[in-house]
Amino acid sequence: MKVNSKLVFALALLCNLQLFSQFFKGIGVYGALTDSRRKYRNTEADKRQFTPIDFANNPDAYNPPDYIAKERLSWGAGIFAEFSKGYRVRWQTEASYTNKGDKEKSLIDPYTGTRSSGFATNKFTFIQWNNYLKFFNQLGYASNWYYMVGVRLEYKFRSSTPANATFSGATPLIWYSGDVGVGFEFPFIKNINWFNEYHWNPDVYNLKKVTTNYRNRTFEARIGLVYRPKRKSIDDCNAPKYRGPAY
Repeated sequence: MKVNSKLVFALALLCNLQLFSQFFKGIGVYGALTDSRRKYRNTEADKRQFTPIDFANNPDAYNPPDYIAKERLSWGAGIFAEFSKGYRVRWQTEASYTNKGDKEKSLIDPYTGTRSSGFATNKFTFIQWNNYLKFFNQLGYASNWYYMVGVRLEYKFRSSTPANATFSGATPLIWYSGDVGVGFEFPFIKNINWFNEYHWNPDVYNLKKVTTNYRNRTFEARIGLVYRPKRKSIDDCNAPKYRGPAY
């Protein structure tokens, strides 16, 4: 029996598309408000400086103390897709444009810890590839709440570091951070839902410069829309279909 290769290919493609539609749970976009800052910790803050010049000028001189920067408010945006074979546990992958940074007083005297009187703003813009495990829970009235755990891979797209450039300017070109989030999703129009999310996005571990450890922490509030395809009544592309008594 001669087999039509084009027909076989078309059936295989149709089957794969149906399998993908079962796996694909939605695609969406969001805008975000970001609130970020850095914290500096000097591992030798309690040690005196005993070099002859420093000790002569200030016998009580210490290394600079720990320092927490002031919050910087900015924004971000992203697009994502969501996949799962089931309902509750899902994988979300997204590309995002995220602004971070903080407001800091520059360190004038590293031996006494004296800082400038005014704040300067350090700015960082990252292009990120973020991946999460997303755990869905029904809320009622066709609504859901969920929580997310994941990692963000960050590329430093551009930066401006007028304050404490010795530390802030040493941020790596490629970096990664952790993420924990919670969200709520509600019906909007037909297959489109709207959602709100709140994320805690800390550096996974400290960066280090000489004796100073420092890390960033960002809070992110999101609002967005997600398209979700209708569920199929028959999920298996090989399952028999009832076509009526005439068949």
